[in-house]
Amino acid sequence: MMMMRHGGSGAMNTAMLLAKKGLLGGEVVAPNKWGSLVIRNGSTFAANLSDPKENNNNLEKTSSSQGSAGANGGNKDEKGIMSYWGIRPSKITKQDGTEWKWNCFRPWETYKADVTIDLTKHHAPTTFLDKMAYWTVKSLRYPTDLFFQRRYGCRAMMLETVAAVPGMVGGMLLHFKSLRRFEHSGGWIKALLEEAENERMHLMTFMEVAKPRWYERALVITVQGVFFNAYFLGYLVSPKFAHRMVGYLEEEAIHSYTEFLKELDKGNIENVPAPAIAIDYWQLPPNSTLRDVVMVVRADEAHHRDVNHFASDIHYQGRELREAAAPIGYH
Repeated sequence: MMMMRHGGSGAMNTAMLLAKKGLLGGEVVAPNKWGSLVIRNGSTFAANLSDPKENNNNLEKTSSSQGSAGANGGNKDEKGIMSYWGIRPSKITKQDGTEWKWNCFRPWETYKADVTIDLTKHHAPTTFLDKMAYWTVKSLRYPTDLFFQRRYGCRAMMLETVAAVPGMVGGMLLHFKSLRRFEHSGGWIKALLEEAENERMHLMTFMEVAKPRWYERALVITVQGVFFNAYFLGYLVSPKFAHRMVGYLEEEAIHSYTEFLKELDKGNIENVPAPAIAIDYWQLPPNSTLRDVVMVVRADEAHHRDVNHFASDIHYQGRELREAAAPIGYH
């Protein structure tokens, strides 16, 4: 702004020329392996060069988004939200040229799950903390079995509301520790938050398959509140115990999804088509079914099992997580 005041009309003409050429407030189309990425550079300065009437509308009101994205995180029928700050969503397309419809994740965040991972690996508890972590998880399984019985769709949804907590808590505490100590985390902040996001995507997927009842939603609020605070305190006291417990929790998740698959194979649960969000997130074939989704989710849980047992082992060796490279992107 100071340059504009002192530069007079010459600076204004230059700015307008740049805007006309697309260097300010224009669009840049960048092809990539996922398709075409259209980036709109709608800066505040560029917006000030446009039609005054349009600017007045932008400054005086913010249009509401109609046809909300809904539970699937998409942007169907969504209208652009006008902003004084010039922030506009980028337009992304798939390889086939169709529009990418998910706002909750991008094409470069998708992956093919490694379903060949060993599902039978188990850490035998030897120390007192290991045994406490193991039996804590085992004790939590009995009320879960009693409540959900064979309703594995609802069971999976409930499980994911709990499984998404540890990664967020651990990543948050490591984040604060990194700030306090002025030190790197070795990538563990990103790895744990990545785990939490992956678990959340499991929940977003199973929400398309099983709709929670009102008392199940109430149970989630209660369990999440208790588990968050308990795990937060547990991580502060002993990270080795906290990660070991999550490792055992993931082993139980593998068992639950294996039982889910058995019920699907027996025909007791309808093998419906896979939700669209699952097909895009795990790069599944278009004709995939619920069984395919359960397979990739189970593989994810096995990877989380490995990461958390590994993190606990690091602490047991008297070292800190930052001393070992984090398994970022381990799927």
